[in-house]
Amino acid sequence: MSEPPPPVSGRRITLCVTGSIAAYKAAALLRLLRKAGASVEVVLSRAALEFVGPATFQGLNGKPPLSDLFDRAHGGELHVELARNSDALVIAPASADCLSRLAAGRADDLIAAIALSAHCPVLVAPAMHPNMWSHPATQRNVSTLTADGVRFAGPVDGEVASGERGLGRMAEPEQIALAISGLFSGGALSGQRLVITAGPTLEALDPVRSLTNRSSGKLGFALAERARSRGAEVTLIAGPVALPTPPGVRRVDVESALSLKQALWEALGADLSRADALIMAAAVADYRPRAASESKLKRSGPLTLELEPNPDLLAEVGARRTGARPVLVGFALETDSDERLIASAREKLTKKRVDLVVANHAAESIGRDDIRLTLVGPDTAAPFGPAPKAQAAERLLDWLSERLAE
Repeated sequence: MSEPPPPVSGRRITLCVTGSIAAYKAAALLRLLRKAGASVEVVLSRAALEFVGPATFQGLNGKPPLSDLFDRAHGGELHVELARNSDALVIAPASADCLSRLAAGRADDLIAAIALSAHCPVLVAPAMHPNMWSHPATQRNVSTLTADGVRFAGPVDGEVASGERGLGRMAEPEQIALAISGLFSGGALSGQRLVITAGPTLEALDPVRSLTNRSSGKLGFALAERARSRGAEVTLIAGPVALPTPPGVRRVDVESALSLKQALWEALGADLSRADALIMAAAVADYRPRAASESKLKRSGPLTLELEPNPDLLAEVGARRTGARPVLVGFALETDSDERLIASAREKLTKKRVDLVVANHAAESIGRDDIRLTLVGPDTAAPFGPAPKAQAAERLLDWLSERLAE
C-alpha cells in the first residue's frame, strides 16, 4: 500500500522572506516544500535582499522571486492576485519590523499588502534578537496577530547571530514545514478547545526540598504549540519547567498535583463543558508527603517519609464524563518490555475510561528531544518514531483531529 501524499502536495504556497540573518534558511524551507509537491511563489522584501540573493531562489524554484509591489511585468494588482491564488501565506523569517507592520495593517510593500489581502491561513516564523522578541511592543503585536488568526511557528530558544542565546531564534525549516502541513491536515482542530497538561509536579517536603520527577514538559509544550497552529484554542497547564509559552496559548502555571487538580477543573468546568479534548501529558506525582515540614529538615541520620497517594486526575475526569466530549488522552510511561508496556496502557485505558493512551519507555523520552511511542486504543496499537517530539505531537494531533471530526 503506497503512502498518502504529504498534506502540502498540490497546494499553492506564497513564501515571503523578510530582512533577517535567518533568511538563508528560507531557501531550505523552499526546497522542502517543493520536494513535498507544493507550488511555491517566493516574495523577498527589500531588506531580505540585503541578506540573500534572488538567484538562489530562482535556481531552487525555477522562476524568479517577486519583490516589487508595482512590478511592471505583472498586470493588475499583484498583491491581490497572489493572495487570491494562495492556499497558505508563509512569512519565514518574519522580522520584528514585519510583525509590527502586519499588526498595524500596513500595506505599503508587497508582503504586507499580500497579508492584508489574504483569506487563506497565514503562518509566520519569527526571527530576531531575544531582546526584541521579549520587548512589550513585540509581544503586543504577537497578541494582536494571534487574535487576528495568524499562526506562529516558533521562535525557539537557541543561539542567535550575535552569539547570544535566548528565545528569538527562527525555528528550523523542518519544524516550519511541519507547521505548514498542519495548516492542511488539522482542519478539525479549528475552533476546538483543548486543555493540555505538561511537565512534572513538585511536592514540598519542607520550604527548600521537594519530591518531583524528570519530566521536561517538551512533548506537552510541543502539543500546545502545534494544536494552536492548527487553529485550536489551547489552555496549557504547566508544572515547574523553564520553557517559553507558545504564542497564542493560554498558560496556567502550577506546582503540586493538588494545584494542578484545581487548575484542571477550572479549565474543564465542573460539567466538562469548557473543553473538547484533554491531553494529560503532565507527569503527575503519584504520592505526596502526608505533612510538609514548616521549617527545613535538619540532617540527623536516617529519615523516614510518610507519603499518601495523590488523586488520579485523569480517572476523576473519565468517571465524570457522560458523553463523547471531551476526548480524553492519557499517557503511560513505563520501564517494562514492549509487551508489558502495551498491556499496561490498555489497562489504564479501561480503568480510567479514556479514549487513547500514549505509551512510551522512560529511557526513550525523559530528557530527550526525540521520542518513540505507541498510540494505544481499545483494539489498536500504532507505533511511531523514534522522531522529534514536534513530529510526535503532529502524529497525536492527527489522531485527535480525526476523532473530533467523527
